Amino acid sequence: MEALFEMPTPVLRPLLPLSERLLPYLRVIDSNRIYSNFGPLTRELGRRLSEHFSLPPETVVTAASGTAGLMGAILACAGRARADRPLALVPSFTFVATVAAVEACGYEVRLLDVDSESFLLDPARAVSYEAIDRVGLVVPVGAFGRPVLQSAWSEFRRKTGIEVVIDGAACFETATDAPDLLLGEIPVVMSFHATKSYATGEGGGVITTNVDLAHRTGQALNFGFHGARNSQIASINGKMSEYHAAVGLAELDGWSEKARALAGVSSAYRRHFNALGLRARFIGSPDIASCYALFRCKTLKEAREVAARLDVRAIEHRLWYGRGVHDHSYYRSLRHDGLSATEELAPLLIGLPMAPDLEEKKIREVVDALSQAFPSSARFRGRRLNDCVARSG
Repeated sequence: MEALFEMPTPVLRPLLPLSERLLPYLRVIDSNRIYSNFGPLTRELGRRLSEHFSLPPETVVTAASGTAGLMGAILACAGRARADRPLALVPSFTFVATVAAVEACGYEVRLLDVDSESFLLDPARAVSYEAIDRVGLVVPVGAFGRPVLQSAWSEFRRKTGIEVVIDGAACFETATDAPDLLLGEIPVVMSFHATKSYATGEGGGVITTNVDLAHRTGQALNFGFHGARNSQIASINGKMSEYHAAVGLAELDGWSEKARALAGVSSAYRRHFNALGLRARFIGSPDIASCYALFRCKTLKEAREVAARLDVRAIEHRLWYGRGVHDHSYYRSLRHDGLSATEELAPLLIGLPMAPDLEEKKIREVVDALSQAFPSSARFRGRRLNDCVARSG
């Protein structure tokens, strides 16, 4: 008997390594009987990730999550907030994990606006902050995996003496493509959550070419221990388990295949949006991380209409950053000096379904549903299809 209703199309359907690929690594865990505390698989993952980014050994520190990695990096390079430098500057256009990690390290968050085209925080905006002499930390964010240049923030740090930690949660692919530009002494923190392109299920990594800082980050993620059972620095428990490292190693084994699949889905979206005359509205890989497929609306009215058309067809969608950190109930009291770009941008970027194995048929259904919000585009699509039929005849 056929189902009366079609199952919803999820906005994101992760695909991690299958059990067959995991099994050799699980057998290593069974043999070693080491499950955490920077075990052999975790160290191997750090080594292989360093190689992946064409970096020297010991430059990648694994963590239990991207949030834990962010806290470890902050504690390692800036420490907990000081009375004379209690403030941290963070863009409001980010996922709330960024602010949660910063606050957990004792800082008073001040939200800054981003550029509406790059989605990034401009160092010049941070430099001109009115209370810059009370700022102890800045956390730029690589929104949706957009690249954050080391050079610009290294110059900021040199000019101000303020420590910088880059939240590059989704920047695995951009850093892979341009490690010389995006990786360096300033720590870059990545999330390896299941929703990211490269994933360990739950996990994260801190990347810095300053090996001493990398060691200190590992120490900050392990109760402040280093060489002895003695807590020596501000710390948390943020270590990655051997089981998640096993997933990460298996993920690296199959990364080329997965990366091609994700890129293929983005290309398919572009083809279908191009047929509608809406290609310029689609944002996907390689402009952003391949785990995202975004449609940029022009107005709130248009965004509501697009959402309604997707809802009718049981197609899930999402504002990945909500309407900005400042719109979340808990964070509404955070101070800022105006967030006009964030308030305009955030509600207009609609996240569309994405998965490495998202079928062409599903992509077409998503685009067809969305196109109903644009009658002229639907007519344009009809003309294109008619032209194709005429030429084939």
